[in-house]
Amino acid sequence: MARLTKDTVFKATAARPETAMDKTTRIVREITDGEAEKRQKKMARLRAARLAQEANTPEPEPVKKTRKKAAAKPTKSD
Repeated sequence: MARLTKDTVFKATAARPETAMDKTTRIVREITDGEAEKRQKKMARLRAARLAQEANTPEPEPVKKTRKKAAAKPTKSD
């Protein structure tokens, strides 16, 4: 019987090579994840700027509505 050692019992399986489709999928995910991260940072920056601007802007005074007088209808003269 063969002597059991960690090298003979636990043989490392060879990693299967990355196929072209796997490589493409990995690269596309990296690109989309990077774009999503940039988008989130930009949105957070713009949101903070908008909130700061809104906090520094005074409330506009309400506009008073005035009623317009109804125009007199011309009467028919016979």
